[in-house]
Amino acid sequence: MPSLTPLHETYCKWDRTPPSQADVLEGLAQLATMRFSDVVHELIKNIQRELLISIFGMSEQKSKKFHKIPYIAKLYQFTYESFLTYGNYLLAPVLRGVIERFPKLHDKPLTPSLHFLVGALNGVLGDYLLHHHNPMALPMAVYDHYGSLQKGELSGRVTLFVHGLCMHHLTWSTRKYGGIGEKLLTQRDHNTMLYLNYNTGRRISANGRSLSNTLEDLIRRNPDISSIDLIGHSMGGLVSRSALFYGKQNMHNWIHKVENLVCLGSPHHGAVLERLGFALQDKLGHLPLGKIAGHVVNIRSNGILDLRYGSVRDDDWEHNEVRIGLMDDNRKPAPIPSHINTYLVAGTIEFEHRKNRTLKVIGDYLVSVKSALGEHPNIRYQLKVPDAHKAIFYGLNHFDIQHHPLVAEQVVRWFYPSAEDQDFDQIHEYMMGLDSLEGIAMT
Repeated sequence: MPSLTPLHETYCKWDRTPPSQADVLEGLAQLATMRFSDVVHELIKNIQRELLISIFGMSEQKSKKFHKIPYIAKLYQFTYESFLTYGNYLLAPVLRGVIERFPKLHDKPLTPSLHFLVGALNGVLGDYLLHHHNPMALPMAVYDHYGSLQKGELSGRVTLFVHGLCMHHLTWSTRKYGGIGEKLLTQRDHNTMLYLNYNTGRRISANGRSLSNTLEDLIRRNPDISSIDLIGHSMGGLVSRSALFYGKQNMHNWIHKVENLVCLGSPHHGAVLERLGFALQDKLGHLPLGKIAGHVVNIRSNGILDLRYGSVRDDDWEHNEVRIGLMDDNRKPAPIPSHINTYLVAGTIEFEHRKNRTLKVIGDYLVSVKSALGEHPNIRYQLKVPDAHKAIFYGLNHFDIQHHPLVAEQVVRWFYPSAEDQDFDQIHEYMMGLDSLEGIAMT
């Protein structure tokens, strides 16, 4: 197999196992050196061009000719090489020295802090890490309820949790709250909680295809699995929907075992923040030096770009003329299979009895209430989920709803309608009263 890594790199990861502590150090070393060169190279080049156009009034054509002048090209190369000197000759050797001195790091799994770092880097640069075979690029892996890679046979009812952008499989609980998984485990025997970890910087549709294949392999190896429930937070809900779309398209068997889909704060019709960022980037392009900020922002991953309108299909993006995409919503419908019970949860920082139009649009800080509930003026985009399968939690932000006990109680009530619910009155206080949102009923 031919190597795709530069000769100066001393380490390359080819297998699909989760990264070790040594992988993280090597991955950081590669980011500090030539692994990051094409991004930095293009960024510096664009910044220099924008300075010539904005400050000196050159045309686009003249600025390109200017860069080809021999002494200018040498100056440009010197700037670029100086930028990388720190990484090549200082930071990277130190990191690789640590690996050589402590070889046992190759066998040590990531700590929670390192999971946080790697998850965040994958969210922002995951497509880049994967393209360049950086060892920090996360493979798709399934973990058990105790944070270890899933091993052994599975049977009965299986619930798979799919995290959101820049997150990881350990974010479903906190020191204060046990989370939805802990609550579901108390309901009955033969109820297994599994947690997906994946590279959130990839295209949502790419992760959807991978998840579909992962679940097909899971039931092939574990034929005694009786049913599957999917619970996705934020981007995780879109990845789950994408997996259902491609699982049905490819006639996978796991589709027939899915009973429930729960999406927590998922931007089914996009995240306002990404659209505002794109619009701001477009407006800045008309201002002096404004395009420089746009070039910096362009580094964000494909996964983040897909959040603009909640794209879950390949053909939502593969025909775009530019990677950054367009402002228009050109998505293709991705209906959820009719046999699946779908439940949608929205959070909002607005309090129930303190109405505020601005807060309605902001929603849970990142996703609006209507987007999370799958509502859209265009009927072809609507998810058509019954009102009884929707819930809004007031006073909860985007990350609270992932593990808050009130949300966990609601999921239990949906999954086990006959289960004793001692906290219904408390849930009721956080919900209801959607007369301002076109009369959607809550349960």
